[in-house]
Amino acid sequence: MALADGLGKKTRLMAVKKVEFGMYLGNKEERVLLPRKQVPKDLEIGDPVEVFLYKDSADRLIATTQEPKITLGEVKALKVADTGKIGAFLNWGLEKDLLLPFKEQTAKVKKGDEVLVSLYIDKSGRLCATMKVYEMLRKDPPYQKDDHVEGIVYETSDRFGVFVAVDDCYSALIPKREAYGDLKVGQRISARVLQVKADGKMDLSVREKAYLQMDEDARKIFERMEASGGSLPFTDKADPERIRQEFDMSKNAFKRAVGRLLKAGKIKITEKSIEILNR
Repeated sequence: MALADGLGKKTRLMAVKKVEFGMYLGNKEERVLLPRKQVPKDLEIGDPVEVFLYKDSADRLIATTQEPKITLGEVKALKVADTGKIGAFLNWGLEKDLLLPFKEQTAKVKKGDEVLVSLYIDKSGRLCATMKVYEMLRKDPPYQKDDHVEGIVYETSDRFGVFVAVDDCYSALIPKREAYGDLKVGQRISARVLQVKADGKMDLSVREKAYLQMDEDARKIFERMEASGGSLPFTDKADPERIRQEFDMSKNAFKRAVGRLLKAGKIKITEKSIEILNR
């Protein structure tokens, strides 16, 4: 295997030549430098050593004994160390930060953000990061319907909903009809599994089952009414989009919660409003 084929991977190489500025690894035909500060103290000519291969700031193949936070073929969440004119730079455990080009970002990122990425080799033969990880995610989740899971948002779509990597590795989607709240790329979420499809991808919801969510929704509505002088200027017959904008819930969820408050004797519904009783 040519040394260049090991780019982005951990590999075991033999020490072949010691120089003032480090140790060359490889064989008679090909060699790569392991810088002096990376050379283990007991490494001698002929000894094998495990290294990671990447390119330095001059685009030369170089070896390191440092442990990268991500290798080729993996998907990992990394922190944005900085941003620049060509993209963002990610902290991946090596001296040289990892470039995340603008064209590989699924949302604009800033310093301190956490983003889910995989590695790829660009047209110039350099290692870069991409947030377009959909095809890289696993489809063999150990979860089933109604399990509660944790994940990270890696992409959003006006058409489909919110794409989530459960446990940072399993493919999942919060369908548009379930995508309540201001869910952003890089956000960590807790969700409930709606279904595990035949292809292994999961559908999620950030809301509980209706009978469990009802009390929380009713509390939210009642508190809003109290803060608004004791009433809402619309009823449970309001347009679904207005309800979504005001309370971030579906019309059905809103009607269930209003029904709970009505049954508890806390509110009354007039022709154009909902009002708190006994104020």
